[in-house]
Amino acid sequence: MLSIGELLANTLSGDQQTREDASRQLEQAQQTNYELSNEQTETFIRNSAGLALKNSLVSSEASRRNEITQRWLNMDEATRLQIKQAVLATLGSNDQRAAATAAQVVSAIAAIELPSGQWTDLMKTLLENVTTTDNSQLKIATLTAIGFVCESIDSDILAAQSGAILTAVVSGARKEEPNQEVRKAAIDALYNSLEFIRENFDREGERNYIMQVVCEATQSADVNVQVAAFECLVRIMQIYYDKMRFYMEKALFGVSLTVLGMKHEDERVALQAVEFWSTVCDEELELMGEAAEAQETGEQPERLSHNFAKAALPEILPVLLWLLTKQEEEADEDDWNVSMAAGTCLALLAQCVEDAVVAPVIPFVENHIRNNDWRFREAAVMAFGSILEGPEHKLLANLVNQALPVLIDMMRDPSPQVKDTTAWTLGRVSELLIECIKPDVHLHPLITALVYGLKDSPRIVSNCCWALMSLSDQFGSKETPQPTYHLSAYFEGIITALLETTERSTNESNSRTSAYECISILVQGAALDCFQTIQKLTFTILDRLDATISAQNQIVGSDERLAHSELQSNLCSVLTSIIRKLRTEVVPLADRIMTTLLSLFQTATKHSTTLEDGFLAVGAITTAVEGDFLRYLEAFAPFLYGALSNHEEYQLCSIAVGLIGDICRALGEQSLPYCDTFMNVLLQNLQSPVLNRNVKPAILSCFGDIALAISGRFEVYLEIVMLVLAQASNMRATDGTNYDMIDYVIALREGILEAYVGIVQGLKTGEKADLLMRYIDQIFNFMNMTWNDQEKTEIIIRSMIGLIGDLAEAFPNGQIKQWFQYECVTQVLREGRSNRNLPTGTREVTRWAKEVGLVEVTGV
Repeated sequence: MLSIGELLANTLSGDQQTREDASRQLEQAQQTNYELSNEQTETFIRNSAGLALKNSLVSSEASRRNEITQRWLNMDEATRLQIKQAVLATLGSNDQRAAATAAQVVSAIAAIELPSGQWTDLMKTLLENVTTTDNSQLKIATLTAIGFVCESIDSDILAAQSGAILTAVVSGARKEEPNQEVRKAAIDALYNSLEFIRENFDREGERNYIMQVVCEATQSADVNVQVAAFECLVRIMQIYYDKMRFYMEKALFGVSLTVLGMKHEDERVALQAVEFWSTVCDEELELMGEAAEAQETGEQPERLSHNFAKAALPEILPVLLWLLTKQEEEADEDDWNVSMAAGTCLALLAQCVEDAVVAPVIPFVENHIRNNDWRFREAAVMAFGSILEGPEHKLLANLVNQALPVLIDMMRDPSPQVKDTTAWTLGRVSELLIECIKPDVHLHPLITALVYGLKDSPRIVSNCCWALMSLSDQFGSKETPQPTYHLSAYFEGIITALLETTERSTNESNSRTSAYECISILVQGAALDCFQTIQKLTFTILDRLDATISAQNQIVGSDERLAHSELQSNLCSVLTSIIRKLRTEVVPLADRIMTTLLSLFQTATKHSTTLEDGFLAVGAITTAVEGDFLRYLEAFAPFLYGALSNHEEYQLCSIAVGLIGDICRALGEQSLPYCDTFMNVLLQNLQSPVLNRNVKPAILSCFGDIALAISGRFEVYLEIVMLVLAQASNMRATDGTNYDMIDYVIALREGILEAYVGIVQGLKTGEKADLLMRYIDQIFNFMNMTWNDQEKTEIIIRSMIGLIGDLAEAFPNGQIKQWFQYECVTQVLREGRSNRNLPTGTREVTRWAKEVGLVEVTGV
C-alpha cells in the first residue's frame, strides 16, 4: 500500500491510469490519513492533500452534493473531529499555501455541518484565532476561512452567529491592525459577511462603527486594502442603500472619498471608486422604476430614492469626463479599464439625473471634439453618446441635429478608437433619437459612412452593424411589410457590403457574427420592394451553407470546429429570417431549403448549436408550406426524435418540442400517424429526472397544439394528459424569495392553460366536447388557484379569458353555468376589459369572449 504522500505525488503523474488509481485510493484513505496537517510533508503534497479533501466534500450537482453530505455525516464522530482539528490546526501553518487550502477545507466542512446544527463552536474558535493571537498568518487564514464560510452558506444559517463573525472581521479590519495583509483578509471577509449582519447593520451604533472601519480602510497606505475597501462600499450600497443617507451627507465615504478614489493613480482603486457611483445609479434607477409602477396603480412606493447621484453631480461629473480621456493606445476590448468604466457610469448617471446632465457635458464635447489629441476627441464623442438616454428628447434634439454632420464626418477620423466610438454613438442616435435623423438630409451620408466603416477594423465593423440594425428596427416593420420604406434605396447596397464583410477569414470582435445578425435584422424589417433582393440573398445563403457542409470533414481542431459551427448557425439564422419574411413566396424554394437542412443535420454533432438554429429554420418552413410539409416529415423525423431524446442539450430539446407544435399546426389532421410517437416521447420527457425542468412547460403547451391539430381524435390521449395537467397544477412556489422557482411555476401554469385551450378547442371542433364534463371541476379549480396564488402575467390573463370563452362556446346551453359563477371568472374578465395596459391581442380576446355570450352568463 502506497503512503498518502506517494499517492498524492501520483495524482500529478503524466500517466492517466496512475492518476486515476491514485485518486481512487486517496478517496478510500482520506478518513485515516491527513497529510495536510503534517508540517514535515512537502508543500505541493500538503496542498494536494488539502485540495483532494476539499474536492471530496463539494460538488456543483445537487444529487452528488446530497450524497457527499450524507457520506460525511454518516462517518463516525471521532473521525470527523480528528479531521476538523487537523484542518483548524493547519490554519496556523507557516506554509501559506497549506494554510490557504485549509481555509477552503474549513468552508467545505462547515457547508455540510452548520446547516445540520453541528460544529457549533466553529465561529467561537475562529473568533479566538483572530482576537487572541499575534500570529499574522493564523489571522489571515482564519479570516479567509470566515469569508469562504460566509460565501458558501445560506445567510439564515449564520444569522445567529453574525455577532461573532462581525467581531472577528472588524477586529482585523481596523486601522490599528499593523499587518496590512491581515487587514485585507478582514475586509474581504466583511464583504462576504454583509448579508449575514443585517441585524447589526440595523443598529445605528454598530453600523457607524462598521462604516468608520471601512472608510478608514479606503485611506490605507496599502493599495490592496484600498481596493478591497471600495469593493466593500460598493456591496454595502447594493444591500443597504436605504441606510446610507447619513453617511453620504456627512461625506464619510460619499463625494470626498470616492472622488479621491476615482483620481487614484492605481487603476484598480479608481475602477472600484467609479463602480461605487455606477452602483448608486443602478439602485436609484431601480427606485425610479418602482416609483413609476406605484404611481400607475395609485399607491405609494415602498422605498424612496435619496437622489444621491443628483446631489453629487457637480463633484463627480468633472472627474468622470477627465477619466474618459485616459484611454490606452492598444487597449484590449476585453480588458475593463477606467475609461470604459467612466463611460458606463456616465451613461447610468444620465439616466438618473436626466436633463441636469446635459448643460455641464456639452461644453466638454464642444471644447474637445476637434482636439488634436485623439484621446480628447474620443472622450468628447463618448461623452455625447453616453448622455443620449435619460434627458428629454426635446432638450437633445437640436444638439443631435447639430452633431450629426460632425459625427458622420468623424467616421473617417485617422484614429481607429475615435471611429469605433463614433460608430457606437451613431448607433445610439439611431436607437434612441431616430426622429433627429432626417431621411432627406442625414440618411444618405449616414449610411454611406456606416457602409464605409464595414471595411474597417473588426471592432468598428461590429458597431457599424449595430447602427444599421438600429436604423432597420426604427424604419422597418417586422409584422406586415410596407410597400416601401426609407431604407429601400439603400437595401441592396447594404446587403452586398455586409456579405463582403462576412467573407473575412476570422470572426474577431464578433464582426462576422454581427454582419450576419445585421443581415437578419434588415431582412426582418424590409419592405415589399426589397423582396427581389431577399430572394437573391436566399440562394447566396444556401450556397454558403452547402459549402460548409461539404467542408465538414476537413475541419480539424476544437477551435476550428467551434468557428465552423458558429458560421453554420449564423447562416441558419439568416435563412430563418428570410423564410419568415417571404412566407408563401419561399414555397418554390422549399425543396432546396429542406434538402440543405437535412444534409446539415446529418453532419452536425448532437452538441452543436447548429442543430438549434437549423430546427428554427425548419419551424419557419412549416409555417410557410403548411400541409405540404408532410413531404419532408418522414426524412426529418429521425432528427426530430433524436433531439427530443437529447436531454443533455435541453435547449435543443425545448426547440424540438416547439417544432412538434409547429408541425401539428401546419399539418392538422395529417399529423395523426405521427401523434402516437409524439405523445410517447413527450410523456417520457416529462418523467425524465435528467431533463431540465424548464422544458416541461413547453411540453404541456404542446399537448394543446396536438389536440388542436387532430381535434376529436385526441380522445385517446385525453385521460392521461388531463392526469398530467392535474399533477402539474399542484406545483407551488412555497418560498417567496426563490425567484427561479416562482418563474418556473408561472411558466408551468402558462403551459397548462395553453394546453387546456388547445384541448377544449380541439374537442369542440371534433364535436366531442362532452368528454370534458368530467374535467370541468379540475379546469375551473386550477383557474381559481392560479388567479389567487401567483403573479398574473399577461399570458395567464389572455389564456384564462380565451379558455373561459372556449368553454362558453363548447357548452352553449348553460350546462356549466354554475362554474362561470367562480369569482376568478368575473375578476379576469373585468381585468381584460378595464386594464388599458394590456396588449391589443388580450383586449381582442376579451371582446371575443364577450361576443360568445359570457356577459349573459357572468354579468360582466
